[in-house]
Amino acid sequence: MNQYISHLNRFKDARILVIGDVMLDKFIWGEVSRISPEAPVQIVNVQKETYAPGGAANVAANLGGLTRHASLMGIMGKDRSRDTLNALLEHRKVSTKHILLDAKKPTVQKIRILSQNQQLLRIDYEKAEYLSKRDEQRMKKIFDRLVRNLDAVVVSDYAKGVISGTFMRHIISGTRKRGIPLIVDPKPRHQKFYGGATLVTPNHKEACSMAGVPLDNAHTLLGVGKMLMKEMDANILITRGDKGMSLFKKDGQIIHISTKAREVYDVTGAGDTVIAMLALSLAVGASLEEAAEIANYAAGIVVGKIGTATVTLEELRRSLEHA
Repeated sequence: MNQYISHLNRFKDARILVIGDVMLDKFIWGEVSRISPEAPVQIVNVQKETYAPGGAANVAANLGGLTRHASLMGIMGKDRSRDTLNALLEHRKVSTKHILLDAKKPTVQKIRILSQNQQLLRIDYEKAEYLSKRDEQRMKKIFDRLVRNLDAVVVSDYAKGVISGTFMRHIISGTRKRGIPLIVDPKPRHQKFYGGATLVTPNHKEACSMAGVPLDNAHTLLGVGKMLMKEMDANILITRGDKGMSLFKKDGQIIHISTKAREVYDVTGAGDTVIAMLALSLAVGASLEEAAEIANYAAGIVVGKIGTATVTLEELRRSLEHA
């Protein structure tokens, strides 16, 4: 584990840019003790409300706690949700100066209502449309300026409008010219966009959807991984929940990594933690296998927390030392 600890010690200087769909997660916590007389629904007696970065913003928030150089690109509306999200990101020391504003769109917000740590309902505020040509050109120019001084780029795609085929090709071209890793958290409907990325990280369900095969057994998993690796000309890391991860390398190696989670309370945002750790690890020179192992330990920590959560460097260090 000494090599892994050595990588962790260099995280603080890694320069990472996250591009994607920026969101605000709101949690309404309460108790349920009766059914409404107006309709057959539960009445939640609200006790508190909390907020957390979501989507691409949560990837950046994970990075912000571990490196001094985390930046975020995306789009927000001109609303109160933007103000709340900006404050959260500034607290995590994430640069938000490259986020565009669009008065015609709301800041994407997901509201989760919970009782006794169980999610009862989710409410979404969003307007999932692709960027205007003008805004996409602005983003390309910002990216071209930033990529010269980066160690890795993350694309966090939730199909809410930021990532288009033309913008994705521009990102792939730019990272290849600079020789820096590009890690993609994919959306199945956009799978044709990602060809040539360094690493694509679908979960098992997403991977099967992208390959057009049923979600059933290990033989399917192996076939899916190989198929996606060939079709996208990229290394593939399939996250498999309590079964760990499977890494399919372009050199033909297949590596299965067992989960490190002790107790699972909430998987919200766990994929964001994984992609943040992969980006940091690859940015400081870790191999794909090392990066996947570090990300797996981080995921094991974050699923033991309630709500969209992040992991600290000290938590990750202790987890690796006790392995």
